[in-house]
Amino acid sequence: MTEPTPFELLGGAEGVRTLVDRFYDLMDASPEAATVRGLHAASLKRSREKLYEYLTGWTGGPPLYEERYGHPRLRARHLPFAIGARERDEWLWCMDRALDEHPMPDELRTFLRQRLHHLADHMRNQEEPETGRALPVAG
Repeated sequence: MTEPTPFELLGGAEGVRTLVDRFYDLMDASPEAATVRGLHAASLKRSREKLYEYLTGWTGGPPLYEERYGHPRLRARHLPFAIGARERDEWLWCMDRALDEHPMPDELRTFLRQRLHHLADHMRNQEEPETGRALPVAG
């Protein structure tokens, strides 16, 4: 018997969709995410779908994003947007809360948080001083 994938532990397609929707609901409504929200289109529909497709494959589900768009090349795809420490921190503020609210084993939450913090930091393409905000790794 094999271990369940993070995708399965998140609740499969429905669970990933719920996580992504909560993430973007937070981004859309929270003043703590105003800067990163401003990098997105007025409608978050396309962003929601792309993150859903990406996270589905990234967590061990079907490779929806790659089937549709090819290799993610996340850093290259984000280069048109100015992403510094503030944007990273705001993105993580939303994701950390979405992860905290989503039912999953604590070990998975810790694992996903660590991986997503690393990934978000890798997306930075602006050199500037840190914002002073802490990047908590454990929930």
